[in-house]
Amino acid sequence: MAECKSKSVRGAAKSDRAKEKGAKHHVSDSNGTPDGDAATPQELSSLEEAFRKFAILGDTRAMGRDMNGKNWSKLCKDCNITDGRNVTITDVDIMFSKVKPKSFRTINFDQFKDALQELAQKRFKGKNEEEAIEELHKLIEGNSPVISGVTKSVLSPALTRLTDTSKFTGSHKERFDQSGRGRGKAGREYLVHDTGYVVGYKHAGTYDQKVKGAKQN
Repeated sequence: MAECKSKSVRGAAKSDRAKEKGAKHHVSDSNGTPDGDAATPQELSSLEEAFRKFAILGDTRAMGRDMNGKNWSKLCKDCNITDGRNVTITDVDIMFSKVKPKSFRTINFDQFKDALQELAQKRFKGKNEEEAIEELHKLIEGNSPVISGVTKSVLSPALTRLTDTSKFTGSHKERFDQSGRGRGKAGREYLVHDTGYVVGYKHAGTYDQKVKGAKQN
C-alpha cells in the first residue's frame, strides 16, 4: 500500500515537471510573450514625441516622462498656444498648478493632456470640445523647442585699437608683417642675413642692378 502511494507521488511530480518544462519552452519560442506573438516596441504619438522633446530641455538626466513648469510655459509659447488674448502666460501658469499634484513640481503626459483639454476651449472659442482639442494638438505635434540664436560679440573701440597690428611700435611691430600676420621666429629673434645689407635698409638688393647699369653706360 505504501509502495503504491510513493509511486503515485513520484508520477505526479514528474508530470508537474513536464508541464513546467513545456511552459518554459513555449515562452522562449514566443520571445517572452505568452500568446506566441513577437513583442513590438510601442510607438509614440506625435503629441507625445513633442512632449518628450520639451520635457528634456535643459536637463541632460531627464527621461522625458515629466515636464516642469518652465518647459511647459516654453511649449505653450513656442507652439503658439498663448496668443495674448484668449490664452495668456498667466492662464498657462494657473493651468499647470491646477493639473499638477500637490507637493510635485512636474506633470506627466496624462496630466499634460488634461491641461491641453481645458486650454483648448479657451484658445479656440466657438468650436466644440473635440474640434478645439484637435486644433490645439495640431499646434504642438511635430514641434521642437526653439533655441534662441547665439549673441554676437561686439568689439569695443579700445579692443579694436589694441589688436590693430598696424599701430604697434618698437619690438612688437617687428613681430607682424604688413598684412597683420605673425612672422613667427623671425619676429621674435634676431636672425643674421648674409646679404651684405644693413637690417631694415630700404634699397636692399639693388646693388647689382646699379653696378650693371653703371657698366653698361
